[in-house]
Amino acid sequence: MPVRTKTSTGDSDTELKFGNATVTLSNLQKIYWPKDGYLKKDLIEYYVKIADYILPYLKNRPMSLFRNPNGIGGLGFYQKDIAGKAPAYAETKLIFSESTNKDVEYMLCNNKATLAYLANLGCIEMNPWNSRVESMDTPDYMIIDIDPSDGNTFDQVIETAKVVNAVLQKAKADSCCKTSGATGIHVYVPMGRKYNYDQVRAFGQVVATLVQEALPDFTSLERSLKKRGRKNIYIDYLQNSRGQTLASVYSLRPKPGAPVSTPIEWKELKPGIYPAQFNIKSIFKRLEKKGDLFKPVLGKGIDLKKSLKLLGA
Repeated sequence: MPVRTKTSTGDSDTELKFGNATVTLSNLQKIYWPKDGYLKKDLIEYYVKIADYILPYLKNRPMSLFRNPNGIGGLGFYQKDIAGKAPAYAETKLIFSESTNKDVEYMLCNNKATLAYLANLGCIEMNPWNSRVESMDTPDYMIIDIDPSDGNTFDQVIETAKVVNAVLQKAKADSCCKTSGATGIHVYVPMGRKYNYDQVRAFGQVVATLVQEALPDFTSLERSLKKRGRKNIYIDYLQNSRGQTLASVYSLRPKPGAPVSTPIEWKELKPGIYPAQFNIKSIFKRLEKKGDLFKPVLGKGIDLKKSLKLLGA
């Protein structure tokens, strides 16, 4: 859907209408990806067009807003509390924060108008919780974030993801993977909101440990880059904690080329594939061909007790 303008300038004082909701836009000609020539207008149009695919993975989840109001070359910042700032068409949720000892009003991205509003704020990427507001302590899925260091190749990332898949197959645990939109791969295991964060994170630790033991030469469970070195991939299971966020499937990322965090089939994951090929230009043709490969992530979930037993844990 092209962004419609109200004035002849086409730069400020613009709007999009979604039913009774009107989203006011601004600075549509601002360059967001300098080397690629993509504008803020392209960002907003992307999210309006991808809305039907991404909204099921954002709905009713508190959002940590990562804003890049001056594009990928500018300074980005996180915003969680949007108290008093949300438009009427956007839903919010008050959640008590132990770290600040106060209630935080989180945005919920439940409709196209809110998605366009967030894009207009400069939210290039969308970062939802793993759980929904109606079940905040029981996440929908477990995540293994395969996060390479500067000294790793993407082929090593692929090899690590394949071992993650092998461990999960042994556990009879279904999984889906996606590019991170940067240099890594995210593996998701549906949990069906049946287990709490501690249980899900413990399962992630078992999986990550087995993967690291299988690939000791270039993987690590050490979070600190200084301690693990620049030649080790970090197998991150700590994303499975209440309040942690990760770039959503179908989210753009503030990286050159406007890459998109894109679901890929396990059989596609082989040398020669590279994250940058999944981007703002290519994603829609892929969706026409493949559809939404990520749907199983929101399914009924695995039998955690059975999976742990199969892994000897």
